Parts: sequence; structure tokens; C-alpha cells
Amino acid sequence: MASAPLVSFVIAGVQKGGTTALFDYLGDYPDICLPQFKELHVFDDDRRDWGRADYADYHARFPDAAGRPCGEATPIYTYWPNCLERIAAYNPDMKLIVVLRDPVQRAWSHWRMEYARGVETHPFAWCIRGGRQRLFDAEPWGFHREFSYVERGFYGEQMERLYGLFPRAQVLVLTSDDLRANPAATLGQVRTFLGLPAGATPTPREVHVGREMDYPSELTLADIEHLRSVYAADAERLAALTGLRFG
Repeated sequence: MASAPLVSFVIAGVQKGGTTALFDYLGDYPDICLPQFKELHVFDDDRRDWGRADYADYHARFPDAAGRPCGEATPIYTYWPNCLERIAAYNPDMKLIVVLRDPVQRAWSHWRMEYARGVETHPFAWCIRGGRQRLFDAEPWGFHREFSYVERGFYGEQMERLYGLFPRAQVLVLTSDDLRANPAATLGQVRTFLGLPAGATPTPREVHVGREMDYPSELTLADIEHLRSVYAADAERLAALTGLRFG
């Protein structure tokens, strides 16, 4: 029998959007229970038996809950298929935090990360054009954990799916720009969302800054214009859902 929900909030997206910084900031608050490490990758684990889900190992990551709100941060959850549905099945009352970043800058940062890791060997311009075909050779079809530079930026589609599963009152949408420019105000929003009183003002910090090295690509105006065109319809979808616009 599946155990009762323990985790009450998830930072569900987006990759390269500031989720590491947010997780790090929240770790300063003793009245919030977080796991020792970010990115537990539970709900995107397709090897689990989701027909008879057992969350004992998941809950074991929160040994000192002590009545505090428990949360984790795995930013693939808004993108990877079936994650949000699995979260809803686990806890229909789950609160979800999504940190969005300009999708063009997000894609560029994502490519730099994968190139620095040695996972990617192709130039950025190719990756966001012909390189997208690689996702159709992947499993599940059309999705890829590393090469999804463009696809993870379709925020309107992702938010529409999220709002179809959870009431808007259970969803907090933030931006990486706001988190960087005014962390105190942004964290105040998060604490209010979690039902907590105002907390101490955090010390601003940069977390998980991209590796400095020689990259074979630059983000060109042609790349930016191409991605703006690719995202145009979805950007309108996002604006209609959230009021947010990037670029």
C-alpha cells in the first residue's frame, strides 16, 4: 500500500531557470524541510511501478520533517512526460513552484552546460535547428534529457498541462530575473505560498554559475531571432495563462 503524502511542495521547473539558487536559499530556513541534495528524480523515474507506487524511499529523504512543510526541487518535472500526472496522483494538494527564464537564454545556458559536461559536441546553431531531430530517435519519442534545448522552453504548453492538473492556487510562478534582482521579495512570496510567516532576509548569492571555458559557439542574433520565431505561438499561450512575456 502506498504511504500517505509527506512532501507538500515541489520546485518543478525549469532547468537552468534558477531552481538551484532557490533551493539553496530555502535551505537557510529552519522551518522548511528539504532533502540533503537537490533533484531527487522520483516522478520522472520511468522504471518505477507507477501502478503500485511505493514512496517509502522518497519519504526516507525527509527524516526530520517534524511538522514542517517538506519539499524538493527537480526541474525536469514540468517537461518530462507523466511527471505532473504522477505528482497529482501522489498528492492532489501538492504546491508547485515554477521558476521561468527567458527561453532563449535558458536554451543557451542549457547547451553550455551540456557542452561543458562533454555530453554535447555540436555547435549551438545546429542543435537548435537540425539537431532537434535527435529527439525523434529518443525514448520516450520526442523527449530527451540532455538535448532538449528548445523543447524545454515551451512554457505555455507546460503550464497549460500543469493548470489542467492542479488549481491555480496551488501553483506559484516566479522568474529567474526577479529571484536574482530581489531575492528577499521572491522568497517572501514563496514563504507566503507555503503558509509560513515572513523570514529573515537572505544574503544574495550566485549559485551554479556556468563554467567558464572556450565554447565553439556564440549566441548570435540569428539564433535569437530563430528561437523567438519558434517560440512565438507558445509565448502567446504563456502570456494568456500567466501574463508573463520574455524578450
